[in-house]
Amino acid sequence: MFRKISIAALTLTVSATSSMAATNISWWHGMGGANAEVINELSKRFNASQQSCALTPVSKGSYEEALASGIAAFRSGEQPNILQVFDAGAATIINAKGATVPAEDLINNAGYKFDREAFIEGVRYFYAAPDGKFVGMPFNSSAPIMYINTEALKKAGVEAPKTWEEFEAIAPKLKEAGYIPLTASQLTWQFTENFFSRQNIQFATNNNGYDSVQDTKLNVTDPNLIMMFDKLKNWADNGYFGFYGAGWADNQKPFDEGKVALWIGSSGSFGGLQKTAKMEFSADFLPYWKAVDGAGTNTFIGGAALFAMAGKPDAENKCVADFFQFLTSPEVQKYYHQATGYVAITKAAYELAKSEGYYEKTPVAEVGIKQLMLPSGEWSKGYRLGFYPQIRTIMEREYNRIFSGETTVKQAFETIEKEGNDLLTRFAKTAN
Repeated sequence: MFRKISIAALTLTVSATSSMAATNISWWHGMGGANAEVINELSKRFNASQQSCALTPVSKGSYEEALASGIAAFRSGEQPNILQVFDAGAATIINAKGATVPAEDLINNAGYKFDREAFIEGVRYFYAAPDGKFVGMPFNSSAPIMYINTEALKKAGVEAPKTWEEFEAIAPKLKEAGYIPLTASQLTWQFTENFFSRQNIQFATNNNGYDSVQDTKLNVTDPNLIMMFDKLKNWADNGYFGFYGAGWADNQKPFDEGKVALWIGSSGSFGGLQKTAKMEFSADFLPYWKAVDGAGTNTFIGGAALFAMAGKPDAENKCVADFFQFLTSPEVQKYYHQATGYVAITKAAYELAKSEGYYEKTPVAEVGIKQLMLPSGEWSKGYRLGFYPQIRTIMEREYNRIFSGETTVKQAFETIEKEGNDLLTRFAKTAN
């Protein structure tokens, strides 16, 4: 049976998707499922908001696959206008000479006024140049936070810990109450990269890799990080910490099932948890070590940013700038924040959601933003390290060996530092 389509509806559809007058631009990304659906909706809303540009989003699979596709396409002259690149791949795209146009330059050249201060603190630096210029446009951003099984804490008669010292004090009571006190997903992001940020400790030389790729070295044998993993191993041996390997979901599942008291996860996970958790939960900041001098600073973001690829006509670059302006508007940011669980990346979007009472109804959604807005330190802005996805793989391998008893914490991090530094040296040669 045919459905009658009005002329007005047909006209709107054509103008919102493509027309001979519109400049077509493409957006390659690495998201699937519900998040890909939101990307499609954002693109439709942008296309419907004006008639000059027509944006087409294309999923390229995973983050890693999107980055590989984008680099390969650039080398063959067939790059998209916009490429989504995840946090660990930032150094690869930024150091690919001539591959991108800095987002801030693109926006200013289009006649818009770009304000770095409009972005919240923990978002502002990760995809920026050493002088603060935005190279990538932050997009899906999240923070590592602590989710709380409220029933478990009530049963144990304890309060949620603010510091790891406080966790050590309550862990035995949580175990006695019948719970695994703590689990965590992705130890690379939460207990390594953001350990340095939360404790305000240098992660790598050359300003955490921001200043130069040449002779950059990891600092993962720092005594404080060794102490953190010695604690984790000790907690695991005593039944205070559950480690289920490198898989994100494997470490989240016991929390979903109500078996775990505290789970270190992503601020972007709260939407999914609302559907999967079998108990009431809340959230708080990622704990820090009070004994570490200068600790308690903000964390930096995980997730990904959008990069404007070079080699495109001025009209297409103008459309990319238009889309970035659209994307960072308070109303659009608020929609994306609420639809996905990722943080609102601008202060205006956060204040808009707050003014409408969103966080009174969903307080967990505010935790990641507030953590990113904590005072920053010299070493809490992020890192810029080449071949970092491969370095993360080395870390995950060694973490598995730590918890299986195959190696000591000290030996594991000596291995990570040596193999990681070898990769950084190789990356520096590719950047010449």
